[in-house]
Amino acid sequence: MASRLMFSRALGRQVGRGLTRKFSRPFASETTLSQPITRSTLISNGLTVATETNPYAQTATVGVWIDAGSRAETSKNNGAAHFLEHMAFKGTKNRSQHQLELFIENIGAHLNAYTSREQTVYYAKTFKHDAASAVEILSDILQNSTLEESAVEREREVILREQEEVDKLLDEVVFDHLHATAYQGHSLGRTILGPKENILSLKREDLVDYIAKNYTADRMVLVGTGGIEHDELVKLAEKHFASLPASSNALFSPYVEKPPFTGSEIRVRNDELPQAHIALAVESVGWTSPDYYTMLVAQAVIGTWDRSLGAAPHASSRLSHIVHKHHLANSYHAFNTSYSDTGLFGIYLVSENKTHLDDLVHFACKELWRLHTSVTEAEVERAKQQLKASLLLNLDGTTAVAEDIGRQLITTGKRHSPKEVESIVSNITASDVRRCAGEYIWDSDVAVVGVGPVECLPDYNRVRGDMATNRF
Repeated sequence: MASRLMFSRALGRQVGRGLTRKFSRPFASETTLSQPITRSTLISNGLTVATETNPYAQTATVGVWIDAGSRAETSKNNGAAHFLEHMAFKGTKNRSQHQLELFIENIGAHLNAYTSREQTVYYAKTFKHDAASAVEILSDILQNSTLEESAVEREREVILREQEEVDKLLDEVVFDHLHATAYQGHSLGRTILGPKENILSLKREDLVDYIAKNYTADRMVLVGTGGIEHDELVKLAEKHFASLPASSNALFSPYVEKPPFTGSEIRVRNDELPQAHIALAVESVGWTSPDYYTMLVAQAVIGTWDRSLGAAPHASSRLSHIVHKHHLANSYHAFNTSYSDTGLFGIYLVSENKTHLDDLVHFACKELWRLHTSVTEAEVERAKQQLKASLLLNLDGTTAVAEDIGRQLITTGKRHSPKEVESIVSNITASDVRRCAGEYIWDSDVAVVGVGPVECLPDYNRVRGDMATNRF
């Protein structure tokens, strides 16, 4: 795209000067322009190095994606992965915290990290000529963090304050409850931050043990995007990451056992809250499932709606027409949250009309049911266009591309290019959506969570019945 744009501008300047000379070669076309490609290399210790180079980019993003998150924890050390994310920037054997922060500031880089249920990520965005320095910094904090006892103690208070802030975000609370009730007794059902008692009791030894078990070369991907060459990053990986050990058990994985999905509910009634927050979910597919993109299309069919937006009365979703006409909700959005071997598909609803929650849930179930029985080709085509636009817009910038590469390689072992994803989505039909809805949604156990003034939330058995009967 960059090549085409530069060529067009150059041509425009020539035309503007009144030049009439004929070109001896054809104009650049879609087939003559080079497309960004993802290259990957496995170095000696099993670490994967992946890049997508953009020769015109002046910045680069480099990061390490680790196949370990809160799902790799036990009830005893739940919260360790997130705790380590905080500790990574508190100093290494080579740099104090002050030296680390000063170095990053001096090169104008942005260093960040995050933890999810299945992944931990450390990444830096910097000028392309400083990419090598960023790789060295990442290797230092991943392999040489001191994890000083005094820093561990100080960070407890920081994480407790973060937990208090998260507890104020009701959507986060609802989805934590949703995982807890859907994946009962499994690590996937635990929170990422961990319970308060763990935050207060985790010791340095727990963090060191988590690193030893999970921060291994064969479960890491070093990603570089933007102004960095593949061969250069491979050399940097060999230099800075070659000493990383591989898993002691080559077949080891924290996800050896698929978590059982439990149809169940959690209700946290609080009539002082102004709105009821409700989530309904069935078991969905993992990242590697051939039905993954079909379920994303099904999600887009239901879509997102918010009455505060100007176009709310004219949204395309059938559910939005009913909800808007009868003032049943303030907003809703469909979701399809995938993990390595399972997922959650459903609807998240927010409503201040607390006396009509039974109607709201009834019509939400009807919409889920309708995906199997009568979704139309027109709805699916519209959903596909919206999904493709969303997926492509999410690849805006080197950091977003790095995130896409890292996530795909960690979860599936390969990366579908944007063009491949577009082709996959384009080939999905209404019959595919109806088949998947029949397999994963119709007459399936459902997990239900209600937080706030949920006295009128219908009984669980009624919700479960609405997922199985055509009495709409």
